[in-house]
Amino acid sequence: MGEVHELVRYELTGLDCPSCASKVERALKGTQGLEYATVDFASSSLHIPPHQEDLARTVISEVEPRAQVQENSEKSSPSSSPFQSLSVFRLLLSGGFFGLALIWNLFSSLPPWLYTGLLTASYIIAGYPVILGALRKLLRGQFIDELFLMTLASFGAIVIGELPEAAAVMLFYSIGEELQDAAVNKSRQAIQNALSLRVSMARLVQGSGESSVLKPEDVPLGSLVEVRGGESIPLDGVVEQGESWVDTSSLTGESKPRSVQVGDAVSAGYVNGEGRLRIRTTATYENSAVARLSKLLQTASLRKAPTERILSRFAAYYTPVVVGLALLLATLPPFLWEISFQDSLYRAMILLVISCPCALVVSVPLAYFAGIGRASLDKTLLKGADVLDAASRIQTIVFDKTGTLTEGKFTVQQIHPLDGITPDLLMKTAAQALCESSHPIAQAVTKTWQVQHPSHVLLSAETHQEIRGQGVMCVVQGHTLLAGNALLLHTNGISTHDPKQDGTVVHVAKNHCYLGYLLLDDGLKEGSFSALKSLKTMGISQTVMLTGDRKERAQSTGARLGIHEVQGELLPEGKMDALETYMAQSSKNATVAFVGDGMNDAPVILRSDVGMAMGKSGTDLAIEAADVIYMDDDPQRIPQLVATARKTRHIVKGNIIFALSIKLILMIMGAFGTLPLWVAIIGDVGVALLAVMNSLRILLFPKEI
Repeated sequence: MGEVHELVRYELTGLDCPSCASKVERALKGTQGLEYATVDFASSSLHIPPHQEDLARTVISEVEPRAQVQENSEKSSPSSSPFQSLSVFRLLLSGGFFGLALIWNLFSSLPPWLYTGLLTASYIIAGYPVILGALRKLLRGQFIDELFLMTLASFGAIVIGELPEAAAVMLFYSIGEELQDAAVNKSRQAIQNALSLRVSMARLVQGSGESSVLKPEDVPLGSLVEVRGGESIPLDGVVEQGESWVDTSSLTGESKPRSVQVGDAVSAGYVNGEGRLRIRTTATYENSAVARLSKLLQTASLRKAPTERILSRFAAYYTPVVVGLALLLATLPPFLWEISFQDSLYRAMILLVISCPCALVVSVPLAYFAGIGRASLDKTLLKGADVLDAASRIQTIVFDKTGTLTEGKFTVQQIHPLDGITPDLLMKTAAQALCESSHPIAQAVTKTWQVQHPSHVLLSAETHQEIRGQGVMCVVQGHTLLAGNALLLHTNGISTHDPKQDGTVVHVAKNHCYLGYLLLDDGLKEGSFSALKSLKTMGISQTVMLTGDRKERAQSTGARLGIHEVQGELLPEGKMDALETYMAQSSKNATVAFVGDGMNDAPVILRSDVGMAMGKSGTDLAIEAADVIYMDDDPQRIPQLVATARKTRHIVKGNIIFALSIKLILMIMGAFGTLPLWVAIIGDVGVALLAVMNSLRILLFPKEI
């Protein structure tokens, strides 16, 4: 769906607002060497090409001097910042002066100089960061933003003699900004805490039996690590000693503890219960499930949803237009109607206050960020926010069969040799032909032979050719062996028998002589039935299964699952043609998803509107091509993703409609002079806060469909 270049992630602190983030991103993209840089306000992150940190710092310092580029490890909790405490004290002091002035003036007559002094003190204490920020940007030619709007509105109020209104604008705006920042930081923290998967240390067991503490990245493959009660498992591996219960919720979203004992596989990120485990590592940290998950989560914001991109462009033009309208509102009415210049200017100030687009440009990226987080809690990885938009509009889902809807674990059920051919010869020839293939069917045949004949060593092939969607042709000790589907043998001029039994068939030939066939079976995944049922309930209009398996076998599987359309005996090219047909038939706003796991599926996954891959059993090529990766290979994650995407889209639309509607009402009231300036600022702040909190609801969305 989108191209992501190699980028390095940094924390970017000190950004006041999404418009600031957009300006920084535009400046970076306009610099040679930083064309692919991205800034994500929701996650406070900067992604730039490798070795361009110094250049990025220089560009950012010119655009936003207060923004700081930091390594990920340098990031501190927002709540621990001393500057935030200072801001709170400043606003309390300003609020105290403001309240004192109003209360004293209400119950007793204050001297004018004292009343004015208290309000001026309140205005300066609350507003000086806003005014200084506006001036700094004005000097850099960046005067059209919310700081400029608030400064202009407050100055206008002072000009027309409304000092209390000016002080109220600065005080309430600053309070709103603090509350908004706190809400955004709380939202970021909630998302980051929910996705806090990285394990900081591993106990490496030495040959003497003693353990030493290392970073997981420094533990060699095949090492023995010890995990004590309450600690997180640092690396993927297999339990070699001990038994315990593990909490898998960080990766699977399942809250029920799972029992593990010797021989069981465990993943990095699981939390050990009370027992002590010794685990033999089966992957380095960078290849572990938790590392892949963390990397994808960090880069997911690189691909922004269309709504985010539209709002960024909207904000760039929106504010200058509003300033122009305010100027017209301040100058034209006195010439057209019986309205004083003071009243007209006051109404223009209200328009400036109400027009701030914060509610949109903050809440919408945050909603997509939360949607990505919600999906990851369901062990579903998304490569961008644009995937959520596309997934919310899925109406056709095309499935591969093997490894996607079925377990992908084949077993040889029947052996059918021709007359004069022994079952052992048929099995041996098939195993010899397929032993160098990584396909699940080939591995099942080879394993069956090796279990039956553990002492027999299969020979290496002199030539080996694996033909996609057909099978294997090889030469062993001068003998030409073929093992695969009927098409493979027919292409080589060999006739085959047509089996009537249900199952996956492997035909076998030696030196162009047909020996017989094997019948294998691959059981359906337990979650396939409920997944298809949920998709129908959710209104997915069309489900399709495309497979290279025999038509009879494919139709039988499709009928059991209730799939609308089934096509069998397809080569990879046939799958692509079929997908193209379904995409051409889909309505304008609907999308077509493809779910697969094999190398042959990669081109189809890449071509679909929403490409999905099974991450546990899927090939690296399929995973690389996919927009969505299901880490536990459970088909039930598919309807969960669609539900999360739809919920995210619903909340984004709700935020946009709510914010624009309230602002439009307040603008109309202000234009007709029925809205005080301080009510306008409270309304603007309230809309932004409610939209931000509404975005966070996505994390609370239940996974049950």
